[in-house]
Amino acid sequence: MDPIGLYLHIPFCLRKCPYCDFYSLPAKQNVMDNYVAVLRDSILEWGHRLKRRADTCYFGGGTPSLLGAERIAVLLNAAKEAFGLENAEVTVEVNPATVQEKDLTDLRQCGINRLSIGLQSGIEEELNGLGRLHSAEQASKTVQWARQAGFENLSLDLMLATPNQTIVSLTRSVSFCVSLNPEHISAYMLKLEPDTAFGKHPPAGLPDEELERELYLTACRQLEQKGLLQYEISNFARPGKESRHNLKYWNGQEYLGLGPSAHSFLDGRRFYFPRDLAAFLDGNPPKEDGLGGDFEEYAMLRLRLTDGLRETAVRKKFGHGIPDGMKSTAKRLAAGGLIYFLPDGFALTREGMLVSNAVIAALLG
Repeated sequence: MDPIGLYLHIPFCLRKCPYCDFYSLPAKQNVMDNYVAVLRDSILEWGHRLKRRADTCYFGGGTPSLLGAERIAVLLNAAKEAFGLENAEVTVEVNPATVQEKDLTDLRQCGINRLSIGLQSGIEEELNGLGRLHSAEQASKTVQWARQAGFENLSLDLMLATPNQTIVSLTRSVSFCVSLNPEHISAYMLKLEPDTAFGKHPPAGLPDEELERELYLTACRQLEQKGLLQYEISNFARPGKESRHNLKYWNGQEYLGLGPSAHSFLDGRRFYFPRDLAAFLDGNPPKEDGLGGDFEEYAMLRLRLTDGLRETAVRKKFGHGIPDGMKSTAKRLAAGGLIYFLPDGFALTREGMLVSNAVIAALLG
């Protein structure tokens, strides 16, 4: 059987960012200790139950770096015992406001080999407007310390279409990111989620649809010119440095998520742990979330990738090719500049990626 991905949700933050819809709570030392003990047992229990190997492990949050290297090492050792993690990509999300040089050295020594650093912007005013607790200088220092600690695989988060962002300020932000020489950049459009502070009270200075489009296309072009090639709607990497863990999601491969709000896809079924720390600490089982892995879901996920939907891969996985109706719709969308054809299938253009939900819905309709 193919190796699975392992996702560990660390639901603690110093402070909730006004745009963030991920499940997180204030960090308290005794609660984090208790959580690590329960999550460690959960990792070992699921490893015993599944008897599967994993070749990616992703500590997401929240702010996983708040745990500190010692607690992360406890969890990582349990993951190695339960799932092997031979030659694995092991990622920890890091907030520059929560780490010092020694923390990164300790993380590298305990077996973490990839960092995802929450930069968001290289402009101080924009960082303040997003409620970030770090400066651009702190982010730069974090990258410097990470390199000194021996990390050779770094990803930076960058937010697009933020309050008062302009083409000029975005260009400066991208230049700042590129100057730090990361292997990977995730460039996400700000989305106002209903239950967030921004969702309830939208900030002033949000870009209109046309400026959003220009910001996205500007970031794509600038990153590509600097050797960071787009491989997914929001993700860019130097060749060979694409996120192996996230590619599992988009390729319809299997993964196990542990912790409150974590989702899983195993043996054709989906399940998740509710957004409830107390319930997880009490040992409540995950909730079923229906079946997964059919052609429609696979097509929806693959069309997020610049590699697109491929006839050969579809036939190998499902025993049939891309349906004729979908190909006909793709030809119509290609005439509108939203899709382009490949020798073995088709993919979304950048204009198509800007309206990916509508394009994919039309294709699957």
